[in-house]
Amino acid sequence: MEETKHLAHGFDVAAIRRAAANLDDGAVTEGYQADREAVIAMLNDALATELLCVLRYKRHYYTVSGPNTGHIKAEFLEHAQQEQDHADRIAERIVQLNGSPNFNPATLTARSHAEYDDSDDVQAMIRADLIAERVAIESYRQMIQAIGDRDPTTTKMLTDIMAVEEEHADDMRDLLA
Repeated sequence: MEETKHLAHGFDVAAIRRAAANLDDGAVTEGYQADREAVIAMLNDALATELLCVLRYKRHYYTVSGPNTGHIKAEFLEHAQQEQDHADRIAERIVQLNGSPNFNPATLTARSHAEYDDSDDVQAMIRADLIAERVAIESYRQMIQAIGDRDPTTTKMLTDIMAVEEEHADDMRDLLA
């Protein structure tokens, strides 16, 4: 009776249950429509970008100096922590897709969409961070467009991260003198 009810709504419960029996694929079911390897590659590039952003913001946090820079220092630290959260979420999604997150420091800069910055001037730091945020926003927009609705979980994660990057860009723009 229960199965008939589901079939009436267009669900083949028996087929769904059979497909779920392949435990080796973890969260990736037969209905996954995206190119998993391509998504993992995009996510590994995004991971490199986020990790580089963590390093850039941390450097800026520790090296910014001068009068009236306490609020800027606090903003740099908050952004570094949020970028780390993004990196963690991306790495977790890569594993869910049966991939391996690439944390290799030897290739981090080459894989990152954003650049590292070692400026000593506060305004140069802010400009570098604003540019990096704008790079991240556009990168996420393109990834979301490429994945589309073929992987709704990854698309939602990227959309959520992009929204935070947009807030970061606004924060950096507001700090420009």
